[in-house]
Amino acid sequence: MHTFKLMMVCLLILSCESKQTIVADPPNILFIMSDDHANAAVSIYGSNLIETPNIDRIGKEGAVFTNSFVTNSICAPSRAVLLTGKYSHLNGLRDNLDTFDGSQVTFPKLLRAEGYYTAMIGKWHLKSEPTGFDHYEVLIGQGPYYNPPMVRNGDTIEHIGYTSDIITDLTLDALENRDTSKPFCVLYHHKAPHRNWMPSPEHFGMYADQDLPVPATFFDDYRTRSRAAPEQDMRIDDMFLSSDLKLQPGYYDEETGTGGAGSSSFDAAANWEREYNRLTPDQKAAWDAHYQKVNEDFKAANFTGRELSEWKYQRYIKDYLRCVKSVDDNIGRVLDYLDEHGLTDNTIVVYTSDQGFYLGEHGWYDKRFMYEESLKMPLVMRYPNKIEPGQTRDEIVLNLDFAPTLLDYAGVAIPHDFQGKSLSQLVGENPAEDWRQSMYYHYYEYPHGWHSVKRHEGVRTDRFKLIHYYNDIDAWELYDLQEDPDEVNNRIDDPKMEGKIVELKQELAKLKEVLQVPDSELAR
Repeated sequence: MHTFKLMMVCLLILSCESKQTIVADPPNILFIMSDDHANAAVSIYGSNLIETPNIDRIGKEGAVFTNSFVTNSICAPSRAVLLTGKYSHLNGLRDNLDTFDGSQVTFPKLLRAEGYYTAMIGKWHLKSEPTGFDHYEVLIGQGPYYNPPMVRNGDTIEHIGYTSDIITDLTLDALENRDTSKPFCVLYHHKAPHRNWMPSPEHFGMYADQDLPVPATFFDDYRTRSRAAPEQDMRIDDMFLSSDLKLQPGYYDEETGTGGAGSSSFDAAANWEREYNRLTPDQKAAWDAHYQKVNEDFKAANFTGRELSEWKYQRYIKDYLRCVKSVDDNIGRVLDYLDEHGLTDNTIVVYTSDQGFYLGEHGWYDKRFMYEESLKMPLVMRYPNKIEPGQTRDEIVLNLDFAPTLLDYAGVAIPHDFQGKSLSQLVGENPAEDWRQSMYYHYYEYPHGWHSVKRHEGVRTDRFKLIHYYNDIDAWELYDLQEDPDEVNNRIDDPKMEGKIVELKQELAKLKEVLQVPDSELAR
C-alpha cells in the first residue's frame, strides 16, 4: 500500500510543468461555492434586492472580481472545471448527463499529496464517488432543501434540519476534527439557491409585505435575436405552480407551463408532494403557517396574463433571495470560526457560484445561455497574509483559474495541461500586464436535458460578445456590451460591424486552437 501511494505521488508530480515553490507556512484553503447565485443577488456587486454582509466581508477584506465568468454555464460541468483546471472537452464532463472521471488529476489530489488535509462537504453532483479527499460528506444528486440524506465516506447518513445549516455544521465539524498538524483545504459547497428554492423558516418573513422590482427586460420579445432565444423553455411564465411556486392541490386548476421539462414525463405536482412530505410535522407546521396564505391569496386573485406573470416573478424571486440569505448567514458562521481559532490571516477564503442565474431578465430563470446573467458569476477572495484588502479587479477571470490559483499559493506545482492562470498574478504587488483579453465559452446540453437551450460556443472580450448556435440551427449573434449591456440588440446583420465580426471570428478560431477544441465538438 505504501509503495502504491508513493507511485501515485510521483505520477502527480511528473504531470506538473511549473516548478514547486517552497512555502514556509502553507496557507489553509476554504473554497465556498453556492449553486446558481447571480451577481444581482450579491450586495457587493450593487444588488438592489438583498444585503449579503458576509459574502461582502470577504470581498472588502480582499479582492472583488467584476468580470468572473464560467466556461460552460451548468452545474456539473462547472464543478469538473473547478477540480481539473480544464475545459469540458478535455475533462470529459460536458453536461449534467455525463459522469465525472475521478481518476484524473485534480487540485485536491495534488494538495493532499503535498501534505494537506482535504475535505469535501455539501453539493458534489458529479455522479462518481469523490476522490482526492481525506473526508467527504456529500448530497445525493441535487439533494433536498430539508432533511437530506448524505454520503459520508461511502456510507449514507440521514440528517434532520435545513440543508444550508447542515452543510455548515458538517464543515465546522471537519475543521474542528482535522489533523491540525497539516494545512487544510476544505471545499464547502451549498445546494442553495438552486431550484426549487425552499427557504428556511427563519427567513419566511423576508419581503412578505413588499414587491421587488421587475427587471427592465422581463417582457423581452427577443425581436432581434436568433431562434435560440424564443425557443428556450425557461421562462418564468412557464414555471410549475406546484414544485416551483409551492401551490398546494386545490388552489390552482392546472399547471400553467412546462417548467423547462419539455416533453419529458416529469410530474411536477407529484414531485412537490414528495418534497413537502419530506418535512417533519414541526417543519410542516412552520411551512403552512407562512405559505397557506400565499395559496389562499392566489386562488382568490384569479390572475391571468401579465398579472399572472408578475405574480410568478414575485413568488420566485422572494424564495430565491430567502435561500441566498441562509447561505450568507451560514458563511458568517464559518468566518467567525476562523476568527475565533486564529486561522483568518493564513487562510485563503474564496466565495463563488458554479455559474450565474437569471432573476427575471429576459423573462427567464435558470442559466445555460452565454448572455451576461448566466455567464458571469460572483467571485470574492480573501487572504490577509498575501492580498491587500479593498481591491477591485476588472480583468477577465474564469473558473479555470481556481485550481491553479490555489496550487500556486500553496507552493504546489501546477500541471502543464491546466488551462487557467493563477489569480495571484492580478492581486499581488505587481499585477500582470499580459492577462487574457478574451474568453471562450461552450454549452453542450441540447437536445437532451432540460430547458431547450441550443448548443452554442462563443467569444467574449472586454466590450464585445460573439455567439454561434449550432446542432439543429446555424445562427450568430453579436453584442456591443458597452452600448447594449442588456444584450437585446443583436448586431450580426449590421454592416457597420462587419470588420468586428471578422475580428471576433478570428479570435474565436485562435482560442479554439490554443485550448485544443477539436472541430468534431460541433458535430456532437
